[in-house]
Amino acid sequence: MSDDLGEVILETTRSGIYLKCCAVHVATGVEAVAIGPAHEPKAVERLAVAKLRRALNR
Repeated sequence: MSDDLGEVILETTRSGIYLKCCAVHVATGVEAVAIGPAHEPKAVERLAVAKLRRALNR
């Protein structure tokens, strides 16, 4: 996904008007989840990656 993060797997699941996006860092197995409106999938993905980045920097 992003060069500074390395390999990231994104999985999205739709449930009605909501979209759940799980971002998993392949090298460490750390996972972050974001939920948002289904009509904005890229925004939900960006949020999941941002949360993953923050979790890795802890």
